[in-house]
Amino acid sequence: MVKKTSHTGSGKTIARLKEKTVKKKEPARQPMIQALVWYKEEHYAQLLGMFDDAALLPPTYAHWLSRAEEKKAEIEAAGDQVIKVFIDPETFPLWCEKKQLPMDANSRSTLAIEVAQARSFTL
Repeated sequence: MVKKTSHTGSGKTIARLKEKTVKKKEPARQPMIQALVWYKEEHYAQLLGMFDDAALLPPTYAHWLSRAEEKKAEIEAAGDQVIKVFIDPETFPLWCEKKQLPMDANSRSTLAIEVAQARSFTL
């Protein structure tokens, strides 16, 4: 008696193995533009004196800049583009007054978003 080998189903097994070894591609993500609040060194101390939430910010510009640069690098590493929106000690209080907003992080972020949306960018 001769033993006959059956290959029934082996094609399915090979297909399953290939599925497991081939990584599925995720759909490409469109780069985004992210607005970051930014400060000039010469304005930092003056702005801290104005902000309602100054205690939440680093006490020195150098410390703040270090954290801000880390955040910027993370965003860019993810494939997005950063727009620095500088907060000016002369115009920011007027903008907040006009919008009836406190001078805090939420208002600074709102301003940054408005500035970014007002510009036309293409990546």
